[in-house]
Formats: sequence, C-alpha cells, structure tokens
Amino acid sequence: MDNGESSSTDNSSRPWESYNTVFTNAKAGMEGVDKEKVQRIVYEMSKGSKYFQNEERKEALMKHKIDHMRDRCAKLSSSDLSNYHKVVDRRILELEATRDLSRIWLHVDMDAFYAAVETLSNPSLKGKPMAVGGFSMISTANYEARKFGVRAAMPGFIARKLCPDLIFVPVDFTKYTHYSDLTRKGNYDPNFIAGSLDEAFLDITEVCRERGLSGGEIAEELRSSVYSVTGLTCSAGVAANRLLAKVCSDINKPNGQFVLQNDRSTVMKFISSLPIRKIGGIGKVTEHILKDALGIKTCEEMVHKGSLLYALFSQSSADFFLSVGLGLGRTDTPQVRSRKSISSERTFAATGDERLLYSKLADIAEMLSDDMKKEGLTAKTLTLKLKTASFEIRSRAVSLQRYTFSSDDILKHATKLLKAELPVSIRLIGLRMSQFNEEIRNSDPSQGTITKFIIQKDSSRQDLDDNGSFDLNASEMSNDESVSLSFGSHETSYAHLKDVVEYEERSQIDTRKVITNQECMEKEERQQVLEGDALLIKHKECKPDTNDNSNAQNTKAVSVFPQMEPLLWVDGYKCALCGIELPPSFVEERQEHSDFHLAQRLQNEESGSSSSTTPSKRRILGKEKENSKPKKQKPDQKDGSKHIPIHTFFTKSNQNWNETQKK
Repeated sequence: MDNGESSSTDNSSRPWESYNTVFTNAKAGMEGVDKEKVQRIVYEMSKGSKYFQNEERKEALMKHKIDHMRDRCAKLSSSDLSNYHKVVDRRILELEATRDLSRIWLHVDMDAFYAAVETLSNPSLKGKPMAVGGFSMISTANYEARKFGVRAAMPGFIARKLCPDLIFVPVDFTKYTHYSDLTRKGNYDPNFIAGSLDEAFLDITEVCRERGLSGGEIAEELRSSVYSVTGLTCSAGVAANRLLAKVCSDINKPNGQFVLQNDRSTVMKFISSLPIRKIGGIGKVTEHILKDALGIKTCEEMVHKGSLLYALFSQSSADFFLSVGLGLGRTDTPQVRSRKSISSERTFAATGDERLLYSKLADIAEMLSDDMKKEGLTAKTLTLKLKTASFEIRSRAVSLQRYTFSSDDILKHATKLLKAELPVSIRLIGLRMSQFNEEIRNSDPSQGTITKFIIQKDSSRQDLDDNGSFDLNASEMSNDESVSLSFGSHETSYAHLKDVVEYEERSQIDTRKVITNQECMEKEERQQVLEGDALLIKHKECKPDTNDNSNAQNTKAVSVFPQMEPLLWVDGYKCALCGIELPPSFVEERQEHSDFHLAQRLQNEESGSSSSTTPSKRRILGKEKENSKPKKQKPDQKDGSKHIPIHTFFTKSNQNWNETQKK
C-alpha cells in the first residue's frame, strides 16, 4: 500500500517523467544527455499549448489501445496460444527459407546534413551550437547543440530554453539539394534508393565482386569520396539487407561505419539485444504497445512471443515483427514506379492572418509549379492540406477542368479551397497535384469503368424497351460521352455489381468539399445527363407486376445527393480503410479523417468519368430495404407496359455479360 501511494505521489510531483514526445527520444549525438532535465523543460514549456493538448489526446488514445490489447491478451486461452504457437513455428520455417545472405547492402547517411551544409557555407559557425530552422520549428541541429538535448522536429523556443546560446540559421533547400546531388555522383549503384536528401541505400554486391573488395572497403572509399567532393562527412552501415544496413549506419555516427557480416549466427546475435525502437517502422506508439501490453523490449523477444503477436495483430504486422526478430529484410531492388503525385508543404508559426496565409500559399504554389516544370508534369487534381493551430489535419481537393502546371492555375483554385476554411489559425499549408496526364496515356485500355458501364445501359435502352432485354455489345460510345450516375453500394445486393461498387466506393465525392464548375460543362455532356435523367424517370414510373406488389414496394429508384458511407471503425477505434486509430470520443478528429478519405477518393477518380465535375447530377439506383429479395419480373406485364423493374434491368445485364464472357 505504501509503495502504491509513494508511486502515485512521485507521479503527481514529477509529471514530466511520463511525458514522452518525439523531442525526448534519443538521437545520434545525444548520448549522455540528461533525459530527465530535457523531459522537465519540454513539459514545462509545452504545458497549456495546443501541442500539449494534442499530445494529451494522443496519449489517451495510446493508453486506450494498450488497455484494449491487454484485455484481448487476457482473454486468450491456453489452447488459443497453442494453436498460434504452431502458426509461428510454421511461419518461422517459411521466413527462414527466404533468408538471402548473398547480397551486400550499404546505407549511407549524411551527418547532421542541413547543419553541416550551413557550417560549410559559414565557417564561423563551426564548434558552436546551431540549428537550422527558427522559433517555430527546427529541421536539424548540429552535434554541439544535440549535447543539450536539442534535436530535429523540436520547436525553436524550447530548444533555446535547453541551450541559451543556440544559433538559428534559416532553411535553404536550394543549397541542400545542390549538395545532395554532389553526393550521388558515384558509380557504385546506378539504381540506388534515395531515402531522402541525406540518405540512400546501395546494392554494392556487384561492385565488391568485380573489384575484389569487401563491403567495408567500399564503404570507406565512398565516404572518402563524398568528403573530397563536398567537404561533408557521412556514416555508413553494411549488411545483408536494407533493414540491417540502416540500423548499422547509426551505430558509429558521426563520420563512422559499421559492418555486419553476412552470417546467420552473427546476424541473430546482433539482432537479439537490439531495442525495438531502433528498427525503422516501429515508432513511439508501437513501441509502447509492444512494451506495456506485451512486455516486448528487444527484437529477440518478438520471436519468443510470436504467438501473442499473431493472436493480437494482423498477419502482415505479425509477419513484419517476426521478420525483424529473425533479422530479415528486403534484398531486392524495388521496381521503378511512375510518380503518382507531387507536393510541397511548409510549416510555420501558427497564424490566422489571412494576408500572410495567402502569401505563403502563393509561395508554395510557385514552388510546386517549378517542381512540376522540372519533371515535365501536368496534372488536374489539386489537394490542399492544412494543419491547424490545434494540430488538426484538414484535406480538401478539387478536380480542374484541364491538365496544368501553371502556378496561376494552382493558386487560383488553392485560394478558393483555403478561403472556404477561413477564418482559422494555421501552422502548416501543403499543396499536392495528382492524376497526371501520363497516367491516362499509360492506363490499361481493357480496364472497365463505371461510365462505360452506364453508357452501355443507356445506349441499349431502345433494345430494353422493345424486347425486355438488351445487347451488351450494342454500345460503341466513347468514355467522354458519360452520364454521371452511381450506386449506393451498401444497400445493393446484386453480386454482379461488385466491381461497380468497388469503383463507386473509391470515387464518391462529398459535394461540400469539392469545388465544381458546372457552367463549363460541354453541351454534349449535358445532353447525356438529361438522357440519364430520362432513363431514371422511366424506371421510376414502371408499374409493378400485380403478383409482386409486396416486393415492388420495397424496390425504389431515388434521386439524391451522394452521402459518404460512415467509416467502419474496427474494435471501435481503428479505421477499416487505412488503420489509423481514433477513439469514439474524438468526434471532430473522426470527421476530419472522414474528410481526408473523401479527398483521397477524388484523386483516385478515373479521368474519363464526368462525375468529378458534376457531383450534383449523380444518382443512386436500385436502393432496396434490408433483407428484401427482388423476384424476377416477367417481360410481359399484365398492364401492357413494356417497362421492367430496375432490379430486372441489372439482372439481365449481368446474365448477358456472363454469356458474352463464356463465348
């Protein structure tokens, strides 16, 4: 009892000890720093701020997740664990079979890159504590500043409290990009993987074989080359895969290297005592869940408690954890993928000054335009990202009428998106352009689209009216002649509409969040929309079969604006679409997250669909009440009508489609 009271007293008198943020995590060069002092100062300087409130919300969410994980763990029976233990044994054998010790990977990481470049430009900064950034945020701190606990991603006013003599230098990305290009002019691996401006992965297997050198010798040579060309130092790690190479490059920082031999026993010994936070992909939240809920602190313990991991996590996550415990990582060179989007964003001191916000928006639009020009890109989907003073993320998107890279076009539409959000205090603005022109030219012509599906139905309407059925091949219309219709997927029971539903779920847009320009709609497109309305009215006016009155009452065709289907929150807090976790009490955050998925759906829209520019014309067809099973309607109506119910329309289209596929 006394121990409990003592512990409670300590926590109340020293609250900073439980305040763990990114600022208090150790980074290379911070060995020997008084962590408790850093925690206390960060806590005192942050308390009461919007950041502090946001951290408290995240801390509450993390505790909720840990408690939930503990509850699930407690409910596991011995038979459950026995079964999962068998699964783990099988997966270990399967994963071990993929171990590749034939490759030699090198990870190069520049030492305090931005700060080092600034020191190179201004030698008077050498030996003095310095940080690149300002009072609102620090991008990088040199090693002299890190001795005081100053690190990247820390607000400058907190850094100045930790280190009163700290010198701030403004960010200059043009300079950093220039030096980054200089470091990459070697001939060690033409297919190197750039992690960022200051780090890269290189497969040096062939170089070592051709020149008869070891991985350590190549690393030493590369580091010397970088220094001679740029005057900057870098650290390196050599191992059998990329995961281990990245860990190794951090061991002897700065200006050092570490080589892990390609031997299984050596790898297992190295990984056994490695803290889980050292692994890329395991962040603060995952670390606390593994530690506090499952008691996993080292990579080796991931293997020993593998049955719990497979019982409580998804298979992909459990496979990753088990692979880490076995020291396995990627050894292949990733396929070159075409860029899907290009973006630019900037963080600054929170402000509600509209003139300042518009000014920053103009600068970001100009930077984004310049980047697009350099890469020869044009795009038509613009997304605005905002981070408010309370650290809420907002995303808004708009589909433009034409492909562009013009800063004027980008700024014009971005200004409208921003104006809709004001007044609000903002600390970050970002712009992203996607849906490139190249994507359309390289798209798969055999891939079906929702508009093609609808046009086929519309163009074959005459056959439907005359014969009670239609020919699937009757339509020869192009995708440009589209009717903007969609389906309420969550209420549609037709199995053959699965592909249509999946597309519709990706392409639904909330009309509140998208700026449209219906006045610019082409005359021909308007005609198609009117024809679609006529088709809808025909089916609404269909008289039901007198023998099927009860069922006909449950089958309706309605015309409504599309509403986003509520997100499914697994276990009450995890988004089923992306895995982000928010408890039910986070009402506003959940709404913002819903808005974010709406913006993503807009980006995924196919270029041939007109629904992105005319959301108000969309329809939801064939909505039915739950558990209603439509009966097959006979072509010959007792009242002499040539029309048939909407559900029969789609049933017949599916039958004809299946017959066509069989032929």
